[in-house]
Amino acid sequence: MLLLVTDTSGKNGFVALARAAEGESKIEVIEEVPLSGGTFSAQLVPQIADLLSKYRFHKSDVAAFIVVAGPGSFTGLRVGLAAIKALAEILEKAIVPVSLLEIAAVSAGRPGRVLAALDAGRGEVYVGEYEVADDSARLMEERLFPTEEFLSLAQEQTAATPDSNLASRARAAGAPIVQLEPIRAAATAKLGWRKLCDGEVVSPEQLEANYIRRSDAEIFAKK
Repeated sequence: MLLLVTDTSGKNGFVALARAAEGESKIEVIEEVPLSGGTFSAQLVPQIADLLSKYRFHKSDVAAFIVVAGPGSFTGLRVGLAAIKALAEILEKAIVPVSLLEIAAVSAGRPGRVLAALDAGRGEVYVGEYEVADDSARLMEERLFPTEEFLSLAQEQTAATPDSNLASRARAAGAPIVQLEPIRAAATAKLGWRKLCDGEVVSPEQLEANYIRRSDAEIFAKK
């Protein structure tokens, strides 16, 4: 089964092809191609086409789409999700949305309650609290925290992040945080494949970005 995996949530992203066999938990990343932030709209679709052509696949060979749905850049997520929605609708294929926070929680390799964290800028942190067991995680809550409040929480329970600056601040504050490798296609595909096998899919019209933070337009409109 051929899977297309994408992430346009951050400063940089990727598109990848992965392969898995029904009934098996193992998934193989065929190739991952990095995408430069700020130009996702110009890169994503051409890179998908080039990647399929390189391995002599046709777009109809893609069985499902695994896409990072957030949290992260408003513009990046809108561009990436719009492209996947269009492809999935044309091909009539399922979409598997995954959260960067859930990937981080599972990647920590610590059973029980885990705080997964990502730097959200503006002195804030995206935080997801998960109950982790083996390769799965049950969401308890996702919120936006002031950085100092997160650093306090991280001293009380297991926390993990792929952001090196946030990990350094946490350690300086006395929090035994787990610093992860940057989240790439392998971890994204692995979680997405498990969700696909469990039937956790959405249709193109159901796919939504998980921003957590409201946009500036929403904030200013409220004011």
